[in-house]
Amino acid sequence: MKLGILSTAPNCYSTRRLKQAAIERGHQVKVLNTLRFAIDIQHNNPDLYFRSKQLSSYDAILPRIGASITYFGTAVVRQFEQMEVYTPNTASGIGNSRDKLRSLQILSRHDVGIPHTTFVRDKNDVLPSIDRIGGAPVIIKILEGTQGVGVILADSTKVAEAIIETLQSARQNVLVQKFVAESKGKDIRAFVVGDRVVAAMRRVAQGDEFRSNVHRGGIAEPVELDEEYRETAVRAAQILGLRVAGVDMLEGNDGPQIMEVNSSPGLEGIEGATGLDIAGEIVAYMASQVDFPELDVRQRLTVSAGYGVADIYVAAGTALVGKTIADSGLRDRDIQVLNLARGGKVISNPREARELEAGDKLLCYGKLDAMRGFVPDRPKRRKRSEPKKLEGQRDEVLDRMASTPEPNGPSDI
Repeated sequence: MKLGILSTAPNCYSTRRLKQAAIERGHQVKVLNTLRFAIDIQHNNPDLYFRSKQLSSYDAILPRIGASITYFGTAVVRQFEQMEVYTPNTASGIGNSRDKLRSLQILSRHDVGIPHTTFVRDKNDVLPSIDRIGGAPVIIKILEGTQGVGVILADSTKVAEAIIETLQSARQNVLVQKFVAESKGKDIRAFVVGDRVVAAMRRVAQGDEFRSNVHRGGIAEPVELDEEYRETAVRAAQILGLRVAGVDMLEGNDGPQIMEVNSSPGLEGIEGATGLDIAGEIVAYMASQVDFPELDVRQRLTVSAGYGVADIYVAAGTALVGKTIADSGLRDRDIQVLNLARGGKVISNPREARELEAGDKLLCYGKLDAMRGFVPDRPKRRKRSEPKKLEGQRDEVLDRMASTPEPNGPSDI
């Protein structure tokens, strides 16, 4: 395998370890400065230039894209994807994980735990949003922060309001997140490679510090995760489009709570804590996958007019329950079952003799008109009951809003 490591820091621990692991396994490897690429776009011939020379052929790349160069770095990764060079982390996946708000929005529609989070811009919405997540204390996060920078614990509502207004006045976008008290000062970092967790550590903050990041002085110790934590970490990484990721989780009373998914996780802390060869795991996984570049299935399979990909839900009491895939009539309608999701497990290319059960979800390809009758109705949004906490402050804000004239007349929302 000829491997390119995209990194602007060739001497950092993670880059050196990845290069060493590739060499030890007999692969060709070069560290390529992400900022020295030029993207060449023309009809039917996507190409890249490196240091003003046409780039030679590579089997795979491993992106190590820093936060400060996310836009250009993901553009380079995307170009490699168009050239059908394998990457474990797609440009879309890196972009999804780099934006804290976007990653939580994507995860929120799936069955993985996340802390209750809110995002507001209008100062009149600050107190009601804190009220909705259960009141102070709350965590305030700058969207672009990394390594614990820009993460603040506000012990009271007034302090939180003041911090948010100050950050917003400095043109910072901030998230307000429920404080998971039972996990104060500690979190789990699970290192995902492919479809498994290859290592995990618990990070514990020191002194009065509530942030457990190693860069903030936190102490790391190896930990053996149970099935729920391992499955949650893998699902979160794959939902966002990553095959190599560091998944940070809080240990909540209701199980794992995803805090962040890192697309360029550092190796020094977790290799030091666990003594495992994680760089070797990454290289070995990539070598096994180079012949299977990431494909946008929906894009590739919807070239034919009238055909596409859709989820079919097998609802209780419907005609599909109890029938095999062969007897379901789907194939007669030109519908192919690509995989079957049941009880948290996914069965790829299920056998025709497999019997369908209520609750099964089928990923299918076929005529859109034929599948339309099988597609489940969109679930109606649940209306939340108003929390009673902070009612006084909320009413005060609402009174203030009512007495403030709107610059463009009354709202029609």
